[in-house]
Amino acid sequence: MADPLATPLTELLGCRLPVVQTAMGWIATPRLVAASSNAGAFGFLAGAVMKPAELADAIAETARLTPHRFGVNFHSFQPGAREIVEVILANSERVGAVSFGRGPDAGMIARFNEAGIVCMPTVGAVKHAEKMVALGCRAITVQGGEGGGHTGSVATTVLLPQVLDAVDVPVAAAGGFADGYGLAAALAWGASGIAMGSRFMMTADSPVPDAIKAAYARAGTGDIFVTDRIDGIPQRMIRNPMLDWIESGGALGRWSRGLTAALAMKRATGASWGELLASAHAMRSEGGKSLPEAMLAAAAPVLLQKAVVEGDAINGLMASGQVAGRLEDLPTCAELLARIETEARERIAALAGRPAAIKGAA
Repeated sequence: MADPLATPLTELLGCRLPVVQTAMGWIATPRLVAASSNAGAFGFLAGAVMKPAELADAIAETARLTPHRFGVNFHSFQPGAREIVEVILANSERVGAVSFGRGPDAGMIARFNEAGIVCMPTVGAVKHAEKMVALGCRAITVQGGEGGGHTGSVATTVLLPQVLDAVDVPVAAAGGFADGYGLAAALAWGASGIAMGSRFMMTADSPVPDAIKAAYARAGTGDIFVTDRIDGIPQRMIRNPMLDWIESGGALGRWSRGLTAALAMKRATGASWGELLASAHAMRSEGGKSLPEAMLAAAAPVLLQKAVVEGDAINGLMASGQVAGRLEDLPTCAELLARIETEARERIAALAGRPAAIKGAA
């Protein structure tokens, strides 16, 4: 009898379970990636917030902590992107996949394919899934509007079947998944697995400070909403004092928020005011933002880092999937994935009218 949890995604990525741990900035560290990979999932390092040398060190550390291949996330517009790509290619024996939002071109995707590295972008629209597959990507993560951080407006329940009808590569479903029942549902739709961010962030293996995990645990679904006031692009966040301040209106308030965010970024990065203004002007010309809005957008990563690295739930920003509103415990990755596997097998067996066959974790 075929194993229902052995899917085209597990075959492509080489993982035991069809579960992907997504590359959350400053959260998907070697510790979390190794823990999720050792427990049977496929983990992605958050390379989009790293410099090339930092990524090289993180890949080496992850390789030391797990015998399994793992992934790296990056953005083609981040500083040092060309060097990042070369670091990834130089480590193709251990890096099995790359993920990205704004993706590379066909030439770069071909280089990854030639090196045996799967390109698995995250998309939030059917047309983007079709484009990525046409460029040579061999798998897709589809994130519905329930997902955390930058997200779209179409729910997973609507978007996933649309993408499954449009492309012929393994698809991981993201946005609203946290357990084995969700995995069984995604497989029933025809997906090859699920991708989770918030659920992996809320584990004992996550590096997020306890105070922030507690803030996520306290948040209900009504406290998690979408705003475009941070960088002009819709993002799903947990409501807190910093977000309330950003959401408040008025021209004077916009200037105050922009200058405060820019000062925080200056302190965190050591950039000069000239460099900060240049970055803000670049965002302004690209997105049609006012100068204070562009300054806030440029500094947004620092505000996110303030929460998930420094543990400041008041002055930082907390990106979150809607599913975090029902997460209260902090299992290890091993405990989480064992639970997901048991639940998924039981649900699939119940649908088929037969007892669940629980495979060993070897």
